[in-house]
Amino acid sequence: MIEVKLHDIGEGMTEGEILTFFVKVGDVVKMDQPLVEVQTDKVSAELSAPKAGIVKEILIEQGESVTVGTSILMIEEIRDEKELEQRQEKTTVKNYRSEAVRSQRRVLASPYTRKIARENQVNIEDVVGTGEKGRVIDQDVYAVLEGFKKKPEQQSKKPSPELRSSSYFTGSKPSSVRTIPYEGRRKQIATKMTESVYTIPHVTHFEEANVTSLLEWRTACKEVGMPFSLGAYFIKALVITLKEHPLFNSVLDEKNGVIRIQDFYNIGLATNAPDGLIVPVLKHADRKSILTIDREMKELTRKAQDNELKGDDLRGGTFTVSNVGPLGSTGATPIINAPQTALLAIHKTKRRPIVTKDDQLAIGDVMTMSMSFDHRIADGAQAVAFTNRWVELLEEPKRLILELM
Repeated sequence: MIEVKLHDIGEGMTEGEILTFFVKVGDVVKMDQPLVEVQTDKVSAELSAPKAGIVKEILIEQGESVTVGTSILMIEEIRDEKELEQRQEKTTVKNYRSEAVRSQRRVLASPYTRKIARENQVNIEDVVGTGEKGRVIDQDVYAVLEGFKKKPEQQSKKPSPELRSSSYFTGSKPSSVRTIPYEGRRKQIATKMTESVYTIPHVTHFEEANVTSLLEWRTACKEVGMPFSLGAYFIKALVITLKEHPLFNSVLDEKNGVIRIQDFYNIGLATNAPDGLIVPVLKHADRKSILTIDREMKELTRKAQDNELKGDDLRGGTFTVSNVGPLGSTGATPIINAPQTALLAIHKTKRRPIVTKDDQLAIGDVMTMSMSFDHRIADGAQAVAFTNRWVELLEEPKRLILELM
């Protein structure tokens, strides 16, 4: 008898939620056939059959969360190919996988939103989504539940922990507090951020750049049919800067007493996804053009928003960029994405008075930034030199073009 267990399918993974079973007890399965879909803190993934055989027992119910190493189902192995074919011919196989996948993907919603709906006996397919691209968000499920409250006979018999109120007294006046679970990706983010803050001595360096010429050049490129996002240009300039200042593309190996300089450039893209912050990785940015970087950035962002990132999309980052400017930020002290050495946060661009090279007063586009770095690996002077070079490539796009020639 073969046990199919939940194995580690992502960095830092400790548990996963069983989303969908593609098989039932008695089904004949082939090797590598998908058996179950699991949602971790970061990605959703399918677990496949390690051997051909018959599903003898399903040990976990759909919707349960289990830790890594937990047995999910049992398969009786069939080694004889003829016997396997005979079993398949005798079994009327219903396509559970395709039906389950259609059911899961019919509605765009995060696993956490689905959990709220499931625990409150709300059919998520009946909920009208008000989020981006029709996504069903938490508030949409709450709105349905509010409608149930107006009709007592329809109210769920099993109230959700997320919606249950706890009362306490301050003096003589009662108050009500709504709680939300501290779990999943939110808890994973907290664990990693706490570890980073307590193990890395953070220093944050602030700088600004006059990106007037860059914006003009981007407009000119758009007019000739070659549009690109500023984020793609930022990454291309960043790779050049990292090559000249390799300490910021390194990892500290304290056990062996060395700083490992990495000669590959995988840029993490801090992304605000529905379930919380996630960092997909743009691989080998040094080998790609600005237009290719632009296209791949947008695809990774889309995958993050739609919860389609795989484990490989999240591994191998050497430096992280957080572009919070579109959200309106003017400054921050970002936490390093350990074990990396630094994180660069890009803030919003504002039009304001500037002094030109010939001492004339003009209006320009000025962007602010902040870079947190590991003081065990680099000093302030090196961080200033790093951002000075990056700013130079932003303020004078012709310099970047020359670097690429």
